[in-house]
Amino acid sequence: MGRYLALWDMDRTKIPMDIKERAVGFSMLIEIVKEDMKKGATKEWGVFPGEFAGYCVIEATEVDAMILVQKYTPYVYFKVSPVASVKDVDEMIKVMNK
Repeated sequence: MGRYLALWDMDRTKIPMDIKERAVGFSMLIEIVKEDMKKGATKEWGVFPGEFAGYCVIEATEVDAMILVQKYTPYVYFKVSPVASVKDVDEMIKVMNK
């Protein structure tokens, strides 16, 4: 299982002009986020205040991470990058010192 940093950005062409319609859409999306967090794949989630963008940390297999982000398409786009832990870097250093 891997750990991924996913930077997300909403498709602004799909955001309603009416604030009440926007609230309904955002509520639906945040419920999906809460469900993903409850299931455990999404470990952390946040929004950049004042933007229609943010980040999440996903712990999953590559396939499960791909499936997770597809739930938000076509409203949200992701840039997903694998991340290494301190333990991983420590292992690398040990190998380098051999």
